[in-house]
Amino acid sequence: MSTNNTSSAKKQKNQQQIETLVSLPEGVSSKFEGEKLTIKGPLGKVEQDFSKIPVELKLEGNTVKILSAGARRKNRSILNTSASLIRNAAHGVTKGYQYKLKVIFAHFPVSVKVQGKNVLVENFYGERSPRVAEIVGDTKVDVQGEDLIVTGVSMQDVGQTAANLEQATTVRRKDQRVFLDGVYVYERTRKQ
Repeated sequence: MSTNNTSSAKKQKNQQQIETLVSLPEGVSSKFEGEKLTIKGPLGKVEQDFSKIPVELKLEGNTVKILSAGARRKNRSILNTSASLIRNAAHGVTKGYQYKLKVIFAHFPVSVKVQGKNVLVENFYGERSPRVAEIVGDTKVDVQGEDLIVTGVSMQDVGQTAANLEQATTVRRKDQRVFLDGVYVYERTRKQ
């Protein structure tokens, strides 16, 4: 009989939930449909998919209540990650994110153009075909001489667009200490 008591105690302990509240700033609204949380603000909207994250979301006025699936350390870290995703989305729709990249070249003059949903890096090491980097989501890329300014409301989209630009100009089969040409992130800012 003692085995039943310990197994039921374990079940009760596993069924405990921990919760956290994320309050949204003024002028920010949220909507939860299916497994997607949409946060709208003055600069736009951000959709976050929670279908693969084991948490339960509830909207209570201007706050988002996040409930975990259990009370273990793993569940607490998932809970904190979910809260950070929501806070970052709320910051993005009110103030936005900005990455600054520098175009570095020593051997051939490089030109950068935005064409639709792609950024073309032309004449990279004298190559005839341009290197192409994809612009993710509603991110905007502005070319100002040798600087590229990537702005948007979604932290993930802005960061991925900047990473696509860096990866498109990766130098292969050469000594990277000598051949330093490329596009590099030099500043990440959360707009104030």
